[in-house]
Amino acid sequence: MSDAVREAPVAGPEAPVLRRLSVLDRFLPVWILAAMAAGLLLGRLVPGFDDALAAVEVGGVSLPIAAGLLLMMYPVLAKVRYTELGRVAGDRRLLAASLVLNWLVGPAVMFALAWLLLPDLPEYRTGLVVVGLARCIAMVLIWTDLSCGDREAAAVLVAVNAVFQVLAFGALGWFYLQVLPGWLGLPTTSAEFSVAAIVVSVLVFLGVPLAAGALTHVLGERARGRAWYEQRFLPRIGPVALYGLLFTIVVLFALQGDTIASRPWDVARIALPLLAYFVLLFGGSFLLGMRLHLGYARTATLAFTAAGNNFELAIAVAIGTFGVTSGQALAGVVGPLVEVPVLVALVYVSLWAARWFPGDPTVPVRSTP
Repeated sequence: MSDAVREAPVAGPEAPVLRRLSVLDRFLPVWILAAMAAGLLLGRLVPGFDDALAAVEVGGVSLPIAAGLLLMMYPVLAKVRYTELGRVAGDRRLLAASLVLNWLVGPAVMFALAWLLLPDLPEYRTGLVVVGLARCIAMVLIWTDLSCGDREAAAVLVAVNAVFQVLAFGALGWFYLQVLPGWLGLPTTSAEFSVAAIVVSVLVFLGVPLAAGALTHVLGERARGRAWYEQRFLPRIGPVALYGLLFTIVVLFALQGDTIASRPWDVARIALPLLAYFVLLFGGSFLLGMRLHLGYARTATLAFTAAGNNFELAIAVAIGTFGVTSGQALAGVVGPLVEVPVLVALVYVSLWAARWFPGDPTVPVRSTP
C-alpha cells in the first residue's frame, strides 16, 4: 500500500477509503489481470519458456517464484516495528482466533467443500485437501499491507502459523485423508508428506525475508533514526512489493499456461470450491474479528491470515507425494491462480468494510498535508 493511505483517526463513518488510494493501488486489479495475461501469453507463445522456468529450481523450490515472493515480502517485513511484537503477542483473543481459524476451521471447510463439489474426482479432491492444510505464511503479508491491516500482528500470526505448519501438517494430512473419511464411510487416501519440504518452505518463504526485513529495520533506525527510516527509506522500497507480486503472477501463469488451456473444464471444477473457500474463510473471519472487537486493522489481518494459503508448499507436497502430472498437483497449481485475484478483490472489500468501524483509529484514511 502506498503512502497515499495512512493509519490515522477516521474522519467519519462514511469516509470514502477506496477513493483515497493512489492510482497505483486503485488499479491493482488491472495490473493483476495484465500480469496474468502476460504470463499466459509467454507460456503459450514462447517455445520452451515454461520448461525453462520449471527447470530452475533447487530442492523442489522454484527459484523464479522464490525470487518474486522474496521481493514481494521484503518491503512489508521491513515496515514491521519489531519492538512492538511483544504487545501484539499479548493479544490472546487474536492469537486464539487465528489458531482456531487456521488449524481447525480452515482445513475442515476445505475438506467439506472438496467432498461436496468434487465427489467424483478423487485426485482433485485430495489436492484441495492438501491446499487447505498449507496455511499461508507468505502472500498474506502483502494482502494485509494492501488492506492497511496490522503489520506487527501479521508478522506474529505468520510466525506462529509457520511453527504449527512444521508440527501439524503431516498429522492433519493423515487425519483428513485417512482417519476422517474412514469415520464417515468415505474412500481414504494414503499419503506420506515430506517434512523436509515443509521445513524448506518455511525457511525460504518466511525465514529469509523476515531476517532481511528485521535487519534492515534495526540497522536503518540505528543509523539514521525512525523518522528518516519511515518517511524516506520505506516509501522508496514500497513499490518493490507490488513489482514482486506482479513478477510472481507472470511466472506462475507462464508455468501453467498449457495446463489451463488444455484442461479448462478441470480448472473450472477445481476453482469452484476454492472460490467458495476463500470467500467463506475471509467473510467468517472478518465477522469474528468484529465480534471480538479487535478493531479494523487486526480484523483485516485475522481475515487474510485465515483465508490465505501457502501455495508453494501445497504444490511441492502434491508433486513430491503424487507426481508432477497428477490431479493432486493440478489442484495445487490452480490454488494460486484463484487465490490471487480473489484476495485482491477481498482487499477492496476490506477497505470498503472499514466504514463499519466508526471512530476506530486504525481505519485507513488519507493523512493530512
